[in-house]
Amino acid sequence: MQTAVVVLALLLVAVLLVPAVSRQRQRRGFSTVDERVAFQALHLASQAAPPLRVGLTSQSAARAAKHLRELLGVPAIAMTNADGLLTWEGPGEHHSTHLVEAADGPLRSGRSTVIAYGDLTCADPDCPVRGAVVVPIAVDERVVGTLIATTGQEPRIGLLRATTETARWVSTQLELAELDLSRAALAQAEVRALRAQISPHFIYNALTAIASFVRTDPERARELLLEFAEFTRYSFRSQGDFTTLAEELHNIERYLTLERARFGDRLQARLQVAPEVLSVAVPFLALQPLVENAVRHGLAGKVGVGTISIVALDAGAECHISIEDDGVGMDPESLLTYDAPGDADRTGGRDHVGLGNVDDRLRSVFGDDYGLVVETALGAGTKVSMRIPKFAAGVRAS
Repeated sequence: MQTAVVVLALLLVAVLLVPAVSRQRQRRGFSTVDERVAFQALHLASQAAPPLRVGLTSQSAARAAKHLRELLGVPAIAMTNADGLLTWEGPGEHHSTHLVEAADGPLRSGRSTVIAYGDLTCADPDCPVRGAVVVPIAVDERVVGTLIATTGQEPRIGLLRATTETARWVSTQLELAELDLSRAALAQAEVRALRAQISPHFIYNALTAIASFVRTDPERARELLLEFAEFTRYSFRSQGDFTTLAEELHNIERYLTLERARFGDRLQARLQVAPEVLSVAVPFLALQPLVENAVRHGLAGKVGVGTISIVALDAGAECHISIEDDGVGMDPESLLTYDAPGDADRTGGRDHVGLGNVDDRLRSVFGDDYGLVVETALGAGTKVSMRIPKFAAGVRAS
């Protein structure tokens, strides 16, 4: 009797658990066919996007084509540009010559064309390619290629619409690729501008300070001259848009050594750097202009001793960096008027190493969430903070 009761109890528990397990599986999976189809389409699009974000080449087209073919659900697809066939994905490649010729019209006119059933002659009775649609791919209203989707029957309006939307999506990815290239070119131009616009006042002051020690302390003059040579060599190096935090901090030490020769004990510096972040890649000359700004506009106008604090902390997936001075500070509204290096400081006539250049470069490389944060007020000093991801696509120190 007890055995029967136990069995009945277990059956009751099983009956109660089955719907709960079923609901749990349903939550983990897809409750409708539409959800599954939508997920599959988005997944294939996400797989095809990275290759296209480098531009339209035979390599990128080949990598994206297999995902686009599955997305459209067609026997084969092809992609062309003005030079001819970039890639063919699927069976029936012996039709490529005919279809590349047919793509010439959309390339020139920007209008889609349909290859009707029977227009593609084929000796293979089992060939799945019997018709096709050819849709232009445009970047900024400039046709750069075509997307060809084949079919084993008479091409229908649904295939044309699906291929047109897919071609538009491809066009968007290529436009983003060009935007990425433009932003990278702008960042390189800004680095070149920083290299070319190292303050002539700093060079004059550094050499004057070195000259003052030639007779009184020749050994120190020699050391300062070597520091100056290494500082300029680093600042004008021609290779790489990124460097390690360690290299950037080393160059800042050279800069501060040269400035101490001029300011003496009036200029103090404090560094707090976590060893874990020394190898983090940072944009070249991303920190040195901020330190130079702190010296010029924070401490140069201050009576007495001034201190610059440079802090770099390990924050998990990021490195948090701040450069703070206890100088005269700035009117926060005046930050909006500061621009590129060499612009005059309207309040004092001194050369200003602008924050905008560094802020733009950080946002260009890492995204808009990674710009500078500036805290300042008149008489309260200035603190400039930034966050640097430890790992970011395309960012490597050289």
